[in-house]
Amino acid sequence: MKKLFLLAITFIGFTVLLSAQDISQNAIGLRLGDSDAFGPEISYQRALNDNTRLEFDLGWKNANRYDVVKLVGLYQWVWTLDGSFNWYAGAGGGFSSFSGINKFKVDSNDTAFIAAGDIGIEYSFDIPLQLSLDVRPEISNNDFTNNNLVFDIGFGVRYQF
Repeated sequence: MKKLFLLAITFIGFTVLLSAQDISQNAIGLRLGDSDAFGPEISYQRALNDNTRLEFDLGWKNANRYDVVKLVGLYQWVWTLDGSFNWYAGAGGGFSSFSGINKFKVDSNDTAFIAAGDIGIEYSFDIPLQLSLDVRPEISNNDFTNNNLVFDIGFGVRYQF
């Protein structure tokens, strides 16, 4: 019975090791996102281990009434779907700076804090290219958006190294 138990533990251990993915140590590129405002973000990812990483996005977004500069940092967990096709989820936060006409129809500037989540899919090609599509719900305390909860949908293109 002990031998069968040890054999089962060994088999499970090898299965876990074989299913661990190899995410890139670094990736840098652009993320194009849209919620209440559309614009590009410079995106950088740094692997922490085989299935977790940090992502930092610095971007500028433009809406009809206002402009936004935003910095967001996320901690992400990555899981393999099939080969080079992964899905990920994460959480983090950041801050944003608004300039323009706020929801009270007054020209002003405002800074807000952001709490963010993230869920998406990505594909890493044999060349050092990664494409991703994600949804980032963000809650912030600002006077510019009509709803303090926005769902930022983004498409990312990154160079992996």
